[in-house]
Amino acid sequence: MTDISPLPASATAEVSVDRRLSRRQMLADDVYEAIKAMLMDHTIKPGARISIDGLARDFQVSSTPVREALARLESEGLADKEPLKGYRATPLLTLEEFDDLYAFRRLIEPWAARRAAELIDASGASQLRAELATAVEPTSADYAGYKSLTAHDSRFHSLVAGLSGSDQVRLAFQRTHCHLHIFRLHYDRATGPEVLVEHRQIVEAITSGDPDAAEQAMQRHLDTSMAQRLRKVYNA
Repeated sequence: MTDISPLPASATAEVSVDRRLSRRQMLADDVYEAIKAMLMDHTIKPGARISIDGLARDFQVSSTPVREALARLESEGLADKEPLKGYRATPLLTLEEFDDLYAFRRLIEPWAARRAAELIDASGASQLRAELATAVEPTSADYAGYKSLTAHDSRFHSLVAGLSGSDQVRLAFQRTHCHLHIFRLHYDRATGPEVLVEHRQIVEAITSGDPDAAEQAMQRHLDTSMAQRLRKVYNA
């Protein structure tokens, strides 16, 4: 006969605590995602003050998960904390900041793609193909529609940087959170298919072990993103 004796009181207490912690984390994550969507879609305008109490009322939660969410968003460069004043949404990239970001990317990412092609092995090739398989075209022109592509873009470029063999390069890229700033700056649905085609070209070059082709594919991807898709925003 199967033993269905109740858990000891101490074990029951531990399970209860675990469930409370899990619910609390889920709540914090939900609030974080909701505020992030508001920032990405400009529902909270760039540069606007963010009311912790107002968001807590809107979400019908305490101020704690809102504060935790804003701390995470500050680490991603989407919110700025001002001493004694609270949080503001970060402004959009200026033209100078945009050019600086792409100057940085054009220095390290083509090099990383070249090194990845030189060092590629079966495991690395499998990781690249697996990441590419997660990519889906956006379903709408708001953050809900292209959230998946934003996450893929971040993982993909971080993976290529990591496959270069340099953790410093990977960490330097990740600290820019460039995918968030770029998608927040401008997005339309036509961008999605183009991005995925360019990612496939990069994967094909790296997995074939062709350093020249990998470097050139990454360079084209960055140049197209900068010149054809994004820089025109500043000329509008």
